[in-house]
Amino acid sequence: MKAVSISGSLRENVGKKDAKRNRRDGRIPCVVYGGKEQIHFSVDEKAFGPLIFTPHTFSVNLDIDGKQLQAIIQEVQYHKVSDSVLHVDFFEINPAKPVTLAIPVFFDGVSTGVLKGGKLIKKYRKVKVRALIENMPDEIRVDISHLDILDSSKISDLKIENLEFLDPKNSVMAFVKPTRATAEVAAAPAKK
Repeated sequence: MKAVSISGSLRENVGKKDAKRNRRDGRIPCVVYGGKEQIHFSVDEKAFGPLIFTPHTFSVNLDIDGKQLQAIIQEVQYHKVSDSVLHVDFFEINPAKPVTLAIPVFFDGVSTGVLKGGKLIKKYRKVKVRALIENMPDEIRVDISHLDILDSSKISDLKIENLEFLDPKNSVMAFVKPTRATAEVAAAPAKK
């Protein structure tokens, strides 16, 4: 799994006033939990650009005043109007315990049904999985070239070793929907 490194500094005070002061100074208040203790810290808001505003999922190598931790983003709180980041919760990774993440799904190939005039409908951009961090993939690739009109690809079709899929097994990830053009071709009488 890809990793991003972020440096932060411990917060002296924890509370609304301190959080507002940090945001005014261009820093995002953060907390990391899941280890022996919760650690409250702040990070320069520019550091989150390549981490949050991307379709990919990363593990994070945190450096908080010299203390090194490996974590994942658990939750991000955004401002209601401006969509700026207000607060980030990290979860410390224990290499011996499985973690749950949403991993991006990418569809490969051109569907047979699309070549016949159908439309590919993608229902999932990410799937929830559980695994040890060492077994966590960067992305999940799904081959859709075999899908004909009205065919679908489901979560149950995914088979990856050491990875548990948490979404319902019968959930459809992508399917080929018939269009008006395919209906007209099917309804047209055969020439003699």
